[in-house]
Amino acid sequence: MMKLLQSFKFKLMPNGEQKRNMRGFAGARRFVYNKALDIQKTNYTAGGKLIGYVDMANRIPEWKKEFPWLKESPSQALHQSLKDAERAFKNFFEKPASFPCFKKRGVGDSFRFPQGFEIDQANHHIKFPKSGQMRYRNSRVILDTAKNITVSQSGGKWFASIQTEREIEQPIPSATNAIGIDIGIVRFSTLSDGSFIAPLGSFKKHEQRLARYQRRMSHKVKFSKNWLKAKRRVQKIHTRISNARKDFLHNATTEISKNHAMVAIEDLQVSNMSKSSAGTTEAAGKNVAAKSGLNKSILDQGWFEFRRQLEYKLNWNGGILVQVPAHYTSQICPACGHVAKENRKTQAKFVCMDCGHEENADVVGAKNVLARGHRVLACGEDGSGSGRKTKVKPASMKQEPTEATIREATHA
Repeated sequence: MMKLLQSFKFKLMPNGEQKRNMRGFAGARRFVYNKALDIQKTNYTAGGKLIGYVDMANRIPEWKKEFPWLKESPSQALHQSLKDAERAFKNFFEKPASFPCFKKRGVGDSFRFPQGFEIDQANHHIKFPKSGQMRYRNSRVILDTAKNITVSQSGGKWFASIQTEREIEQPIPSATNAIGIDIGIVRFSTLSDGSFIAPLGSFKKHEQRLARYQRRMSHKVKFSKNWLKAKRRVQKIHTRISNARKDFLHNATTEISKNHAMVAIEDLQVSNMSKSSAGTTEAAGKNVAAKSGLNKSILDQGWFEFRRQLEYKLNWNGGILVQVPAHYTSQICPACGHVAKENRKTQAKFVCMDCGHEENADVVGAKNVLARGHRVLACGEDGSGSGRKTKVKPASMKQEPTEATIREATHA
């Protein structure tokens, strides 16, 4: 048996008073998070150890005396905020994340309840502390036990993400074949069987329109009614871009995970690849404009999210995700093994300088990724000289999934 955490996300339909309350809850949660982060940062700079959640939670009564408006927010949401701050610092110390940042108003506004909420699916109502009953768009059936509920705002709308937990038998994949995937810009993903998925380019399609509305917004007096109206237009475009990208990625990853028992993919460090090359005043960067365009294309594709979704969907279906180093995958001949930079004539054409094998360069990369994935499973090859261990994510070897790794998959 395996424990499966799954989230179900629904659009809320609050009235005016409930909207005001939720904005207040999100603001109080943000205030407590930033205050805890400031205390942790000061303590860390002075050489102190991490202040635990219990010690930090004991300070909330004093904060409520100092800031009476905190009493208007549910205590659960404030305590969950402290847990998030503690987790952010632990992630930093354990090095999977950078130093925690303070939260800004209007960016990622949310709050969470681990208990005390009620879900009435028959009447399409959700109730959580200090908010009363609220209608929601019941688009799908919630499976099994609800463990917690996260309320968040995005694009001026409110959503409820309900995380559930259930035990299922270890899944056995219905498919038996394996595939290698080469990620790129011209082709979003090329599979080792020769097929490929064309990029959506959601941001690119709306880039000019977005820039036009952003210019109009910049000409308004900040926080005026006209500025807020212009801001809502900009948010609407961003939401449309994000929704189109999510839909595209969910459809692609669902199709791949259902039809393959093993998927090998490049272990690309997306955050490093999309860093700015502007440099500093003393040392200016090179090819800044070209690199900026490349960075936008990389982030528009959603490479990291594509890999994340493949991981948990393969796990749900009993499959295996193997992440292999990407070095030289487009320069190795799949027919004779000859490695040379000259093998890749152009961005799309591969011609081996030794045996004359010709093929699409992205297909060659996907075949080499698959071959490397097989070697990983067979003998534990770590990519020789890559500097990073190859990552293997079979369902039987994965740790218990967490809320951060199993999220709402609307089209899953």
